[in-house]
Order: sequence, then C-alpha cells, then structure tokens
Amino acid sequence: MESKPVPWKLLHAPPYGQIISHEKWRGSTLLQSLRGSVKTIFEEELGVVDFCLSNKTCVLYVSESDLVAGNDYRRKIVRFRNANSGLQGIVIVEKTGLSEQYFSGLQKFVVLELGLTVLPVSSAAEAAQLIAQLVLGENKENPFLRKSVSRLLEPVVLSLILQIPGVGKVKAVQLLQRFPSIHQLCGASVHELEPIVGQATAQHITAFFHNQFT
Repeated sequence: MESKPVPWKLLHAPPYGQIISHEKWRGSTLLQSLRGSVKTIFEEELGVVDFCLSNKTCVLYVSESDLVAGNDYRRKIVRFRNANSGLQGIVIVEKTGLSEQYFSGLQKFVVLELGLTVLPVSSAAEAAQLIAQLVLGENKENPFLRKSVSRLLEPVVLSLILQIPGVGKVKAVQLLQRFPSIHQLCGASVHELEPIVGQATAQHITAFFHNQFT
C-alpha cells in the first residue's frame, strides 16, 4: 500500500543549499550529479514527491520511460499537485528523442489543467544541474556565491530557455541577464518581458510556463 503524503504544513524546508530527496533516488545518476553542489537529506515518507528544495519548492521527476510507458504518470502528477498545497510544485520532465512526441500532451495537461510548472531536461544529469540552480540561484545573502553559481549552471538554463518559441541565443542571454534564475523567469509578467524580447515572444514565454499553447 502506498504511504500517505507528508502533511506539508508540518514539513520544514531544508536549509539553504540542501534538498530532501525520496529514498528511492539514493545512488541514482541524478543525485550523483548533485554531489559537490547540493547536500542531500534522504527521507522515505515523501509520498509522491521526489525532492523538496530549500526555497519551499517540491519537485516531481517524470523520466523518459514514464512518458513512453503510458498515462500512469498523469495520476501521479495529480496526486503530487494535491499533496503540495502552499508550496510551489515543479514537474521536471525528461524530454528526449524517444519521449518528445509525448511531451506536448504532458505539458498541456500539467500547465493548463493542474496549474503547475513544467521544466524539460534532456537527461538526469541535466535535471541535477537544474535542481541545483533552483536551490542555489535564489541566494541573496552571498552575491558572490550567487554569481558563481549562475555562471556554472548557465548552460542548462540557457538550453531550457532556447526551447521557448521565438527565443534565440541573443534574446536568451538578455533574459538571463535580467532574470538570472528559473524562479524569476517563471514569475515574470508579459509587461516585464516585453522591453527585452518584444510582445509576441513575451507572450510565448508566459505561455511556455503558465498559460495557453498554440
């Protein structure tokens, strides 16, 4: 029988630079890729949540095999959304050549029907870089550390931004200069984005994370 989700109102976020990981990820490629940048605390009773981050964000990871295997992941994502009231829920999806044909359907389901954020990655190692960026990119107490982390992880963030329709390398770099973390870019309004990329692309960016898809 599946264990009940942790009551999130009773679960304190881990300290800055740390994540709480579901025990099932111990020894995985993803966590091995996090070594040296983020400290991991293992917990068996996380329910459907895979990772809980220090900035009160919870993450569910959908692998290539999950997408290809069928629609079971949809029920899991619904339980994930329902278990995390009060926290920001992010679904990281492994988008590869094999799973790409299923990604659009998942993205529409997660964003339009459930109101969660979807971040595509090409591999577990890239997911690790993205998680580290989510954890470390929001540091406001140590600007030097924040700057060095942004430089270190910029390629994975740049790769993500380049998947947005209408965003080329020049606009992607300009966006990174204005919004150096994924959280900031996800939360940016069309009005804030327009001066950088223009109205049409600004709408594409907000659509990519939150709204309608064409």
